[in-house]
Amino acid sequence: MSFSETTRARAREIIARYPADRSRSALLPLLHLVQSEEGYVSPAGVEFCAEVLGLNKAQVGAVATFYTMYKRKPTGDYLVSVCTNTMCDVLGGQKVYDTLAEHFGVGHEETTADGKITLEHAECLAACDYGPVMTVNYDFFDNVEPQGALDVVEELRAGGRPMPTRGARLCTLKEMAVQLAGFADERDGAVADGGPGEPSLRGLRLAEQHGVSVPGFDPKTPIRSKAEADRAAAAEKAKAEAAKPAPEPAKAVEPAKPEAATGSTAPDVKAPDAKSPQVRTAETRQPDASTPVPDAPGTKMPVDGPAPAPRDARAAEAAGAAANPPAGDGKPAGDAAGAQERNLKEAESGTGADGGDPADASGTGVRK
Repeated sequence: MSFSETTRARAREIIARYPADRSRSALLPLLHLVQSEEGYVSPAGVEFCAEVLGLNKAQVGAVATFYTMYKRKPTGDYLVSVCTNTMCDVLGGQKVYDTLAEHFGVGHEETTADGKITLEHAECLAACDYGPVMTVNYDFFDNVEPQGALDVVEELRAGGRPMPTRGARLCTLKEMAVQLAGFADERDGAVADGGPGEPSLRGLRLAEQHGVSVPGFDPKTPIRSKAEADRAAAAEKAKAEAAKPAPEPAKAVEPAKPEAATGSTAPDVKAPDAKSPQVRTAETRQPDASTPVPDAPGTKMPVDGPAPAPRDARAAEAAGAAANPPAGDGKPAGDAAGAQERNLKEAESGTGADGGDPADASGTGVRK
């Protein structure tokens, strides 16, 4: 499907609302936009969103299939949703749904033959204090009964626009999708009707009765646009800056002595960030209580020195090998096996040094 130029212009306007490197954030309103033209999110709509945002179709499809407000097959002019979750079910919501389903011969997410009504049961419509509730294109009809719900839907099929309990006057699903995409309802008097529900007003009356209010809040204050709010904030900031007294000339101040600044006479030491690599490595090897604190006054900190010459390194390696001759039995270098053998023989014979063990006392393990 080729989308209209109006839809393409609106898509560009939606994308322009977001930073250039965050354009994929426009995906949700774009899905509502394509739904406003087709009545559902078709494969062509998914491809369109992917094209204008530089995404692949799998990424767009993953979002479109996650949210229930995006319909994946053609939907009627009026989406009738009946809450059948716990609270509304107890109050009769399931009976309302069953009555509509039987009367129109459709089930969940099915559309009547004339294409006017699509019925669905909803898990929750977030209006438990008005239950059982039914919405038509997301506008509420509160405290509905089976016959009352049937009357509303029959009026819709006859071309009427029954007034919701709360909210503005009804519009078609495509018109609603335009609003969800972020565009105003341009119908004459579209938002002039409707009013709050009694449970909502109860909180307002309690606040008035007990004198609860927001300090300095004027409910008649008009809501400013972002540009107007930014200009007002800039003006207030400039006014506050102008009201500040001129700063006094800075006076020369002598640097504080260590004992005056910190109350300590200990000599200054370098900050931990100045530690040498050797100290940093040593600190990672499970230091114990006897490990000196590298930053303590008087502690000598190792510093990096020049690398040893190859000849010096070879001499040091030879000296280390001479001081640690390898053991003939495969034990680590430096371990003498004589003492171990002598102790083993003493344990087997039951005699020790006091018992006249003929073993050489030097620990060589060789009899004289």
